[in-house]
Amino acid sequence: MDHYEVIESSLIHIENNLDQSLSLESVANTFNMSKYYFHRLFSAMMGCSLNNYILSRRLNASLPFIQTDHLPLTDIAYMLNFGTQSSFTRAFKRQYGIAPSSLRVKNLNILQSPVPSVVKRPIKNINGDIVTDFTLTELKPIRLSGIAFEVDLATDDYKTKIRSHSNKLLNDIDETVTGSCYVIYSNCQPNSTRFKVLFGIPNDIQIEKPFYFSVDLPQLFCAKFKYFGDLLDIGDVFITDYARFLKISRQEADDSHIELIQFFDDIHNLDSAYHIYAPIKKLTIDSDY
Repeated sequence: MDHYEVIESSLIHIENNLDQSLSLESVANTFNMSKYYFHRLFSAMMGCSLNNYILSRRLNASLPFIQTDHLPLTDIAYMLNFGTQSSFTRAFKRQYGIAPSSLRVKNLNILQSPVPSVVKRPIKNINGDIVTDFTLTELKPIRLSGIAFEVDLATDDYKTKIRSHSNKLLNDIDETVTGSCYVIYSNCQPNSTRFKVLFGIPNDIQIEKPFYFSVDLPQLFCAKFKYFGDLLDIGDVFITDYARFLKISRQEADDSHIELIQFFDDIHNLDSAYHIYAPIKKLTIDSDY
């Protein structure tokens, strides 16, 4: 199995054995891997430690027992290997913001979370640390034409808004227009959840409708990552990947107003793999790029 399949299989194994005494060593042994390598691989792919992941899934599994059954909390804690009821209660309140007893008394409902998907992307080993594979590259200046809009990541409909505007551009351009496309995300205000988005192509197209215009993308020094899957669904994973990249590679984020750039090879195939360019500062050691 490759690294993606190992982690995907481990999530299923964990979900089917939450009532067992799972440990890093026991899970790693299931896949014939050393616990040290498995720990680094799991943390890199899932953005959290194995122990924290197991804890969160046990808490998730406890929800139907609390909300629909009349089992004592002590029995639930024992059944899901929490050790003691107090340990279970502390962990539950830390994750959900309410004690399990209060959840039961107030007859509140918290939905269970499905087993998370494993985001596909290549990885590499840097001095014993596993990170999402990256290359440092100079992104040349380019003129893009397309549709611009704003989204607020604090609202529930931002994914729908991005997809609808992307589809609008695809519907408005000539089908004979082929080639790559870019999705540019820039921050409107420091520490804001509102972003400007430009979905554009490197063609000089003229669409006489609101919100369509051309923009010159400046030259940027970037870290380039490759992902499979919808960017809007891998956002949290990318944030973790990028933070690990900065820490391990000792690079620094740029102060550009552009947060990141998503690049597709084919504008008519947005379900394909894509690259993410994240602007970073060009250090002295990067002078060869």
